Amino acid sequence: MHPREIRARAREQHLAGRTVAEVARGLNLPYPTAWHWCNDRPNPRRHGTELRCFRCRDDVDNPTDPNSYAYLLGLYLGDGHLVTSSRVPVLRIYCTNTWPNLIDACEQAMTAVLAGSVQRVQKQGCVGVQSYGTHWPCLLPQHGPGRKHERPIVLAGWQREIVAAHPGDFARGLFHSDGCRVANRVTVRGRQYVYPRYLFTNESADIIGLCQWALDLLGVAWRMNRRNSLSVARRDAVAALDRHVGPKS
Repeated sequence: MHPREIRARAREQHLAGRTVAEVARGLNLPYPTAWHWCNDRPNPRRHGTELRCFRCRDDVDNPTDPNSYAYLLGLYLGDGHLVTSSRVPVLRIYCTNTWPNLIDACEQAMTAVLAGSVQRVQKQGCVGVQSYGTHWPCLLPQHGPGRKHERPIVLAGWQREIVAAHPGDFARGLFHSDGCRVANRVTVRGRQYVYPRYLFTNESADIIGLCQWALDLLGVAWRMNRRNSLSVARRDAVAALDRHVGPKS
């Protein structure tokens, strides 16, 4: 697939008076490709999710709601699954019945990012929030066969830019999926103390690393309390994370 910049240059050169053959030779393109680009309608009719897919539009470089995208990406990396084997790809994110507001927030994020419609499928103990759309794979290139912890999970450059600009929303998605805010109880010299802390657990070392990166961007101190579990326990760190994540509801 050619970069969008090459397509734009081909159109500009043709509009400036160069022939299709000259454009093809100058940009080292196959003649049929150059002809198609140069003779394509300036505003081709778009269908379905293509209208909102910022990765497939020449006139849009970023999501219209980057906060929602960062949040949805965090949810997907935690409890999401993108099925591409069916006729139309479907994004599913599983939310426990215990947190109805989380289910609402997931649906709102899907709608803000791409979805034309969202369905809720009741499962045992959880709800599958799902949306069918041809362009979900464009926005979530981490999809692939097998479980996430059995394959590399690496963000694309454009995804890293969005997360770097909105690390709080990304961390909120991660903690709302595979994390929690709990009351930790410890006993010191016979006296019991209770303090809040956040935990994030995931079997993927790559996803744990992305959570660490987001917390570093926020200036939130963390430590690994187990191989697959991250803890945020310092009072100032918990207070900072409360401003971005907060308890599930």
